[in-house]
Amino acid sequence: MLIGTVDFTLDPNDLNNELVIRERIHQTGMFDLPLHFYYKIIRRNIDARNRNVFYVIRADVYDHEDLSQSLHVSSTYKEADSQKKIIIIGAGPCGYFAALQCLRHGIKPIVLDRGKDVRSRRVDLRAIQQHGIVNPNSNYCFGEGGAGTYSDGKLYTRADKRGNIKYVLNMFVDHGANPDILVDVHPHIGSNKLPEIVSQIRKTITQYGGEVHFDTCVNDFTIKNNKLVEIHTNQNSFLCEHVILATGHSARDIYSLLDRKNIEIFAKPFALGVRVEHPQSLIDQVQYKQKIRHPNLPAASYSLACQIEEKGVFSFCMCPGGLIVPASTAPGEIVVNGMSLSRRDSPYANSGLVTSVDEIDFQEFSHHNALSGMYYQAHIEKNVFSHSDGTQRVPAQRLTDFIHHKLSGTLPNSSYIPGTISSRVDQILPKPVYERLQCGLLQFGKKFKHYLTEEAIVVATESRTSAPVKIPRDPISLMHPQIIGLYPAGEGAGYAGGILSAAMDGIKVADAICQKLI
Repeated sequence: MLIGTVDFTLDPNDLNNELVIRERIHQTGMFDLPLHFYYKIIRRNIDARNRNVFYVIRADVYDHEDLSQSLHVSSTYKEADSQKKIIIIGAGPCGYFAALQCLRHGIKPIVLDRGKDVRSRRVDLRAIQQHGIVNPNSNYCFGEGGAGTYSDGKLYTRADKRGNIKYVLNMFVDHGANPDILVDVHPHIGSNKLPEIVSQIRKTITQYGGEVHFDTCVNDFTIKNNKLVEIHTNQNSFLCEHVILATGHSARDIYSLLDRKNIEIFAKPFALGVRVEHPQSLIDQVQYKQKIRHPNLPAASYSLACQIEEKGVFSFCMCPGGLIVPASTAPGEIVVNGMSLSRRDSPYANSGLVTSVDEIDFQEFSHHNALSGMYYQAHIEKNVFSHSDGTQRVPAQRLTDFIHHKLSGTLPNSSYIPGTISSRVDQILPKPVYERLQCGLLQFGKKFKHYLTEEAIVVATESRTSAPVKIPRDPISLMHPQIIGLYPAGEGAGYAGGILSAAMDGIKVADAICQKLI
């Protein structure tokens, strides 16, 4: 029986000390505790605001052992009814969690993905890293698991009103994730762990009668009387009545297809800039006020934001103990992203440093109408590539030189495997973007000691922060207002921003369709 919930603090030295934890629960004095009580930690956070860093712990206390673990949702799946089908385009978190939710209702999901299975993707990732060869259908953005699989695996979101966060986290745990994600305030899986979890999710989908088709790129729709009736791919065609469009933020061919078909879409603001990399030891020292980070403390992170000219400038997708990776989805462009392995033990810390861009910024491309932001984004990525050497080596600059308009004589070491080229990144970026970043950095330097250091490197360009296009949907039915049977979902449609929110949106859309079919 649950006695109650207590909050207490722990020194990092005592993080795993059973006796100390029990003593700290006693010291709260909140309950008349039995001699033998049991506890379960339900929330864990770090307070580093003062010189003495400590953990803030919340625990449920019981008078007998609580044998319940995570909410095992696997027992709720049903064998799929082959007569009731939902086609899902995209095998990222939105698509896969939509598929799992279909199986809760006994509806058959058919998942189509342009890329390869999660293990086969590794060959193409190696080709990008080592040889600068970009496979347009298999890269850091496209393939099983989506962009998040090999791009860190952070599960933190502020979108707690969009769905049941705990339910999604438990689904990850059911498929092999560390149960720590259920208690950490900023849960993280890691790009080395996610591939196996993703493959386990696929096994669940197929085990209960769902289908997953790789190397299957959608290239056309058949629409009759404003109703979607058939999906055409490079492999074959699929008759359909209900289609979840979960293609992610980089599927430019899908946006172009919708535009050609006169299916209503809108240009959407997004964020664009650079990736900044510091020595992790520097970030640790500033955040924890310790020369050497305590072994029971994770690699320190940061979050920075300000307003410049009524537009946001902010850090994005901060990867402590992480790596910078090439995230291009087509030859002739340079895009970077960040990732961390589960241990976050790289000697580097990187973060996107971006500014909001909107129709004013991409006015030059306004003749592309709804695709103006997409063309603006692509133009910048191609321009950055033109300042490289024809490979995936990135234009780079010391952070201090970036601020002061100087070419760097030398560059600091970087985690970015393809390599860096000393360049005037400040001149390569559009002038309004650079000027906002520069002003933001000067403000951040006042807030964050040692942030503006010559030890930090800036690389271009961080441009895939979110979709440059919004695909509308009815707020009740979640269906496209113009096309019957088409359900835009996830990050690519403008309804999510990360693994967790994308998964929740996939569940939400799948539920909306399944309610019509059961």
